Amino acid sequence: MKFGKEFTAQMVPEWQEAYMDYNQLKSLLKEIQRFKQRTKPPATPAGLKRKLTLYRAFSGLTQRYNHPTSPSSASDDIESQAILVNSVNHGGSQSYQTTFLMSSDEGGEYELVYFRRLDDEFNKVNKFYKAKVEEVMKEAAMLNKQMDALIAFRIKVENPQGWFDRSVEMTRLASDVAASAAAVAASTPKGARARRVPMSMDVIEEGPSSHGPSSDESSDDKENKIVNQVVHEQRLKNMKGTRPAPLEILSHVKMNNTQETPRSTIKGLLNPPQTELNFTRKNLRKVEDQLKRAFVEFYQKLRLLKNYSFLNILAFSKIMKKYDKITSRNASKSYMKMVDNSSLGNSDEITKLMERVETTFIKHFSNSNRTKGMKILRPKAMRERHWTTFSTGFFAGWTVALILALILIVRARKFMGKPEATQYMNTMFPLYSLFGFIVLHLIMFSANIFFWRLYRVNYPFIFGFKQGTELGYREVFLLSFGLAVLALASVLLNLDMEMDPKTKNYGTYSEILPLTLVFLVFIILFCPLNIIYRSNRFFFLTCLFHCICAPLYKVTLPDFFLADQFTSQVQALRSFEFYICYYGWGYFQHRENRCEESEVYNTFLFIVAVIPYWSRVLQCLRRLFEEKDPMQGYNGIKYFLTIVAIILRTAYSLNKGMGWKTLAEIFSAIAAIVATYWDLVIDWGLLQRRSKNRWLRDKLLVPHKSVYFGAMVLNVLLRFAWMQTVLGFQVSFLNKNFLITIVATLEIIRRGIWNFFRLENEHLNNVGKYRAFKSVPLPFNYDDNEDKDE
Repeated sequence: MKFGKEFTAQMVPEWQEAYMDYNQLKSLLKEIQRFKQRTKPPATPAGLKRKLTLYRAFSGLTQRYNHPTSPSSASDDIESQAILVNSVNHGGSQSYQTTFLMSSDEGGEYELVYFRRLDDEFNKVNKFYKAKVEEVMKEAAMLNKQMDALIAFRIKVENPQGWFDRSVEMTRLASDVAASAAAVAASTPKGARARRVPMSMDVIEEGPSSHGPSSDESSDDKENKIVNQVVHEQRLKNMKGTRPAPLEILSHVKMNNTQETPRSTIKGLLNPPQTELNFTRKNLRKVEDQLKRAFVEFYQKLRLLKNYSFLNILAFSKIMKKYDKITSRNASKSYMKMVDNSSLGNSDEITKLMERVETTFIKHFSNSNRTKGMKILRPKAMRERHWTTFSTGFFAGWTVALILALILIVRARKFMGKPEATQYMNTMFPLYSLFGFIVLHLIMFSANIFFWRLYRVNYPFIFGFKQGTELGYREVFLLSFGLAVLALASVLLNLDMEMDPKTKNYGTYSEILPLTLVFLVFIILFCPLNIIYRSNRFFFLTCLFHCICAPLYKVTLPDFFLADQFTSQVQALRSFEFYICYYGWGYFQHRENRCEESEVYNTFLFIVAVIPYWSRVLQCLRRLFEEKDPMQGYNGIKYFLTIVAIILRTAYSLNKGMGWKTLAEIFSAIAAIVATYWDLVIDWGLLQRRSKNRWLRDKLLVPHKSVYFGAMVLNVLLRFAWMQTVLGFQVSFLNKNFLITIVATLEIIRRGIWNFFRLENEHLNNVGKYRAFKSVPLPFNYDDNEDKDE
């Protein structure tokens, strides 16, 4: 792989604009190379050119090696230097400027343009790196203060009566804890210089011998005693920076009240949040978990920052070597010397800070187990295994084979011409269509993951997946085709159109196959064992629980993204309701569908369809209350209009009145227009008239603009597809349930398209703000007065 592609592949996606523009500098070098080729003197004809032989070269007549450099040759080297790099201060900010000394040479203007662009790129990279290092150092100081509070909190919990009663043991314990924590604060440039003291060995003081020392030995003992005392005093003086924080620090600390549970949210609304410290082991575990997550996230920042420095230095080295090769100059040495001496080249403070963070984390959050601690700090990326690829292809082939078998069996036995076919479509088809909706949604999501990876959308960071546990498109394909094989096999086993002539019932075991498959899916989903992507299943269940409990949880992107997925699965939710009615009331024995005759069932048709949209309304209200953003209020109104449209459409489907039809058509059209506008303008960021890409965004990940216009047209068409439920379009050869399934399928496809562009817009917003890290809430909050004093 060429370096340019490898350089792009290893970039932090959200920082890609802050990296050196390697391709542009390479294009400038190509212009220099083309000029050199145009102005190159014609080559000597082959017949007149004498080729150097091995003996002639070996004799030393044409090449000379290992000759000492004389003063005159050294001065010639200085005079032959092509560039001179200087440091310039502009308004207190340091920048670097390269003076090209060979501008009078032929084609020198090309090289002058190259070095100006090179300086711009280096100053951009160096400035960004310095700013990020300053942020990291400030966060290190903040984490150090959090560790001081944790130490005092831990001591208070371990010994509530007072730690001075066990002063020797507790002081030693606290000293060990504080020593590592204070090392984080010592990582700042000032602190590093002020506290950089070599660690001295413990001096063992020996008493006088029982046999009585000689006069020489006693003088040596006295001298050693004086030396030991001086060393001991020096160690005590050095320990001042690393002594444990006193318990009085707890009087300046309050607990941050992060409303993350329904109980805390309700208590926060009814009573003012309690920020007083409560020294219990439960609170200690909570504080330790929060600080543990903060340290893990902070360590990832350090790793990315170090990788940023390394990649850019390597890129500057590569581009300067290309310059030397093209121009036959020796400028890379002096330029790279400047790079090494700059802030970008001096990454020692980041390296030392990483080592101290590792030491602190291993000591206090992994019980001094380095293997366990480093496994948490540096989780391994999820590897793509051949077994996954093989299994995906295997189940995909079985899916295609079962579909073909199903089609051939139906046509061979002429099931569709029998009167029992209508009964089958009214009962069994809604049961199995549930699995079709789920499989299609999984296939669309796996396609989204494929294109997100293709266009470098950082979906694991956006969704907040734990590093190393995010699923790739192969894994999601495997899940979808595995479920498809089970569902299609169940359909073939249950493809019996005739009842038993003796019992006048259908086979019990074959009739409960769909219900058995539903139970199997739920068992796998809730299985606590570490099988079938347990971390992802729990992540899904957590987000689902947050959606159900809205607005009692703080709304994050995975929560409202999942709720949006369920708004496109209304028909799947109604299929669950049909399962309860069909099997709960015993209709499956005679394969009858009398659910619509029940008022309870019809009432839940309204409730089940409204639940996903109502969850989004509550999430919007929660965000409006917290963020004070009026756009969240408008978004809630959009979902409320959709709720009204769904209620009216359901009422029309049950009552078939002209008044219900008119109201359903009006509100459905209004809801579709508002939702379409919101999709294109707000969620996708398109339809911008003043953009440099007409009607699109300024920045696009997909190079073909026609993709965006095609997606907009499809979104409009698929948004209005559900209008057929109120406009009364009927196809004579299609069953009513089959037509409803087609409309629901189109909505799932529309949601899949929406997913890609929604996350693309979110990714571009993160890129514009260089937002590559999650903000982790810290457990303690220091008083403002103390911060000012410091």
